[in-house]
Amino acid sequence: MGSSPAPFSDIGKKAKDLLTKDYNFDQKFTLSVVGSTGLGITANGLKKDQIFVGDINTLYKSGNITVDVKVDTYSNVSTKVTKTDILPNTKIACSFKIPDHKSGKLDVQYLHPHAAIDSSIGLNPAPLLELSATIGSKDLSLGGEIGFDTASSLLTKYNAGISFNKPDFSAALLLTDKGQTLKATYIHAVDSANGTTVAAELTHRFSTSEKSFTLGSAHAIDPHTVVKTRLSDSGKAALLWQREWRPKSLITFSGEYDSKASSAAPKFGLSLALKP
Repeated sequence: MGSSPAPFSDIGKKAKDLLTKDYNFDQKFTLSVVGSTGLGITANGLKKDQIFVGDINTLYKSGNITVDVKVDTYSNVSTKVTKTDILPNTKIACSFKIPDHKSGKLDVQYLHPHAAIDSSIGLNPAPLLELSATIGSKDLSLGGEIGFDTASSLLTKYNAGISFNKPDFSAALLLTDKGQTLKATYIHAVDSANGTTVAAELTHRFSTSEKSFTLGSAHAIDPHTVVKTRLSDSGKAALLWQREWRPKSLITFSGEYDSKASSAAPKFGLSLALKP
């Protein structure tokens, strides 16, 4: 629904994605191949002395039902079944992992013109309950989330946030870590013609009075190539170069340098995603 507020998990997400998404360090190599039928294979080459590990992912869609099955090298099977419109504006998903019989989970999402509600319950005798909700509109929304562990009768999380969105910028204020951390994010599209966007994140931790900030930018060199930069007050600077060399096939190179650890070598990462 176009006028509905975004789910709580989307508050501040645009800025976070610009600052963190697709950055890949620690000499890690990732290869992803996704076929038109939904069958995908992912292989990760880690640091030396570590083996390649892989995932096989199968995505099946039929009408309003989606089945996603993922099998990794260690014989773990993850399955997620999603069905939409059981009730109007509602999406229900059931997920579980094999052989972990306690991993079952049921998620329900409901969208209203002035509200978005997400709930989750573990499918086991002592489930973890989670609930998040936002009210407002796509331009201005206020929301919160809580988590409750029935085994210990304790709240696992309680967070709140507010976001203000316009076509060229988005700002958000989040109270996280059970009220211990205040986070402000901002993202602004400076020039839509060349895709230049800047973002910032400021964090304050009440328990330690510690403050931190991160600045980032993204710029489209051409319709198929994007360059991103990131700088934090911790002295770390990062650069990302990503090119779509064919539709939905991406090659990404990223590197990070820590100016406060001059004796340490810079970190680099390379990932390649292929789609036939």
